Amino acid sequence: MPNFEYIPDDQIKEARQKQLESLSAGLDNLESDSGSKTSVSKRALKAIAPLAAVVIVLAIWQLLVILKWQPTWVLPSPAMVVDSLVQQYNQGLLVPSAINSLRRGVQGFAISLLIATPIGIALGLNANLRAIARPIITGLQQLPSVAWVPAAIIWFGLSDATIFAVILLGAVPSIANGLISGIDQIPPIYLRAGKVLGARGLTSITHIVVPAAWPGYLAGLEQGWAFAWRSLMAAELIAIAPSLGPGLGQMLDTGRQLGDMSLVLGAIVTIMVVGVLVERLVFSPIRQNTLRNRGLLHAR
Repeated sequence: MPNFEYIPDDQIKEARQKQLESLSAGLDNLESDSGSKTSVSKRALKAIAPLAAVVIVLAIWQLLVILKWQPTWVLPSPAMVVDSLVQQYNQGLLVPSAINSLRRGVQGFAISLLIATPIGIALGLNANLRAIARPIITGLQQLPSVAWVPAAIIWFGLSDATIFAVILLGAVPSIANGLISGIDQIPPIYLRAGKVLGARGLTSITHIVVPAAWPGYLAGLEQGWAFAWRSLMAAELIAIAPSLGPGLGQMLDTGRQLGDMSLVLGAIVTIMVVGVLVERLVFSPIRQNTLRNRGLLHAR
């Protein structure tokens, strides 16, 4: 008769657990080793890529100037544009204009957020209400914001209310549609589980709906800021008055009136830089944190 040694079940389970942990650790080490080799190069590439893009654009721009593709009053050199911005700075116009425009953009975006969020939640959770109002919101999103400027001037005159109205009409539909799309992507099991646990009304919205819809909501916020910033520039280009103070849109229109292409391009570059800085300093960290919390950052 063969002699079999009895091994308790708990020892078998413990041995299997150790094998699984060893296998998992080996896979993690393999992944970390391969990731560590590429992480440095990826970070370096991400850091260099924006600077490289700027250098390429400036090089092409300068080459066109050297080849005299257009006269300098039509296509000034990068140095002429920088000199124009330095003049605006020395005259005390560049910084106040940027700050004033950024203030209006942030305030208008904050008001848009307060208005669009309950609208998005209501339409996302109520199919009947969505069927009625969604086409209107989508239509407003497709309408260029500059089309609202004449009407806003007639309604509110040359005041900050005109500029805020144009921002709201540009940003609110984008934020609301983003939140609606995020709610549509919530797995139904989440909502049912919340009801089983007693989450209803405001509790369900704050603890289940908004967190689960956050990726879509965040996309709507980013798009809403882009619309708010563009709407603001459109309003500042047309609604110009001493009572409104300086602004980047007003600086752009001043360059147009003077036929100063260096000032026009300088204002355009400043508008773009401010918009990119807001995206990089505000929305990009939030997006990265969202991906990290959902376990999607490493895969990218």
